[in-house]
Formats: sequence, C-alpha cells, structure tokens
Amino acid sequence: MENTYEEGRLLLINKPVDWSSFDVVKKLRYTLKVKKIGHAGTLDPLATGLLIIGTGKFTKKLNELQGLDKTYEGIIEIGKTTPSYDLETEFDSEVDWSHITLDELENVKQALSGPIQQVPPAHSAIKVGGERAYKKARKNKEVKLEPRDVTIHNFEIDTSDLPNIGFKVSCSKGTYIRSLAHDFGQKLGVGGYLKKLIRTSVGEYQLSDAVDLDEFVRQHNESN
Repeated sequence: MENTYEEGRLLLINKPVDWSSFDVVKKLRYTLKVKKIGHAGTLDPLATGLLIIGTGKFTKKLNELQGLDKTYEGIIEIGKTTPSYDLETEFDSEVDWSHITLDELENVKQALSGPIQQVPPAHSAIKVGGERAYKKARKNKEVKLEPRDVTIHNFEIDTSDLPNIGFKVSCSKGTYIRSLAHDFGQKLGVGGYLKKLIRTSVGEYQLSDAVDLDEFVRQHNESN
C-alpha cells in the first residue's frame, strides 16, 4: 500500500479543529511512510474542513491547486474584536451592536463583495523580514502588511441569530476570511471577529468527499 502513496496520490482530508495544516501533513507522513508530501492551501488551526494533501509526484500539482477558488462557511460575531481576528487570542474590545440594522448588514456585505482590497491578519503565516508575521505579532512586535487584491465571488449572510452572522463565501486565492470578518465589523463600526470557519470546497474538490483524519489513519492502519 505504501508504494502507491510514495508514487503519488491526492487525498481529501477533513482537517480537525486545533490541528495546524502542518500537523496533518506530519501525521500523514508518519502514517503513510512517505518522503514527499504536502498540502494545497493552509487552514488556520481553529478552522476545519477540506485540506487537499498530495504525496509523491502529486506534490507537483499542489501549487496549481492552491490557485483554485475556494468556498467557506462559518460565523462572524459582531460587537467584539480580537488581535488575531479569530478565537486564537483574547477579546480586546466589546461594544453594543444592538443599533445595527439589517439594511446596514446588507450594505456592508455588498461593499465587501466583488474585487476588494484586504490586509492580511498580523497573526498570519506571511513572512515579514524573513520571519512569520504571527511570530512577530505574538511577541507584540509591530507587523505592517500591505493590502492585497482579492475577489469575493459570492457572499451570503444569515442574520437570524445576531450578533452571530452565518455566512457562505466563494472567493479567490489569497483571501483571508479572518480579515473579511474583521473588515465586516469595522465597516459596521462595532467590530467583529471570525467565530467559526469550515472550508467546503477547493475548485471542484468537495468537503463531502473528504475523510476525517482519524478515520483515514484508522482505515490505513487496519489495511496494513
């Protein structure tokens, strides 16, 4: 069985919460006993969902797969903010959001649709001066990141459970959903952060076809 993975396979894994994308690759490298293995597009540790893994010759396809559009579902909570734009860090502000109207929410959604510019979170893996931005941010060092052009192809929101806003987003490569959540709250004037995130597709690859990491490892170990 190992030979097929060493030669090359694409695996669709449902990443568990609190695992980094690198943790998943490390676990699978050990389980499958392969030298060449990688993933197509990082998911934050607190996010779950589709992680495409390539082994052997399929690692050469990973850059191409990273460039595909992606879809996400999750929850933005308005009225609170965190430095990391998600629950990795503690809340640093909390304000009353009750004056926000449904029209305002719809207007902000429209403003954040289509081609937009966004600044990646300081708590991200982008390198600044040779060091990962999140490492600087965790040391309370100033992190200056430049805005980047991204495209939000489709943005749907569910406002039935405020201050939690359910969403579905289809977007281009390089989009940070944490930044989208932060910008959503900033435009409303009350702040916001990403409470939950699931990646549901990468191009034509669907989360519904993915296997939970633990289940994949169990099945592999049982067949060997």
